[in-house]
Amino acid sequence: MPRTKRPWWVELLVLVAVALLLSLGIKTFFVQAFSIPSASMQNTLQEGDRVLVDKLTPLFGAEPQRGEVVVFRDPGGWLPEQAPEKTNAVLRGAQSILTFVGLMPSSNEKDLIKRVIAVGGDTVECNIGSPVKVNGVPLDEPYIYPGSTPCDDYPVGTVKVPQDHLWVMGDHRNDSWDSRYHHLQKPGDGFVPVDNVIGRAFVVAWPVTRWDTLPVPATKGSSPPVRP
Repeated sequence: MPRTKRPWWVELLVLVAVALLLSLGIKTFFVQAFSIPSASMQNTLQEGDRVLVDKLTPLFGAEPQRGEVVVFRDPGGWLPEQAPEKTNAVLRGAQSILTFVGLMPSSNEKDLIKRVIAVGGDTVECNIGSPVKVNGVPLDEPYIYPGSTPCDDYPVGTVKVPQDHLWVMGDHRNDSWDSRYHHLQKPGDGFVPVDNVIGRAFVVAWPVTRWDTLPVPATKGSSPPVRP
């Protein structure tokens, strides 16, 4: 018996539904867009850049490594309260759809982006006039914003990172409220739980003139990572 052909609009609806499901699956488990909200990661990332975040590898138990640029949920008190923006209803609807399928960052996202400097068990030294040291090894940090000092703004001295936590900093050290700032504001704080990490930013996707990958630098020169 010959198969009855479905109307073209039914075929179109099926294709759209499949595309939406695939996009939602990609956003949920694989890759998500994130908009850079400030200048704290210059010059690596500029305010308004859009990066793609790898959400897949954490699902398989991979933990953030030193040198990676990661997106993470606010551990509490890192983000100031912001008044909602007034936008056109049509534009809000369009953004909601694009956010739902993972093609556009959320307008009310509560996430941050910084570079992992140290992981659980590491000892960080951050003093005026000196490079950052991890487990006694001075870091080579070519990504730091030109003219910025590694630690002069918020010298925290010697800090031990708890297990299952991270110590993170912005590349623009003189314009970044990162682990140093929050540790000084509240001693014993400033650490980011590994469970708060959404994923690693691996590429600048927008604007196209700034397209680039975000490789993990060898922050200790030729030396292997030092683990206690």
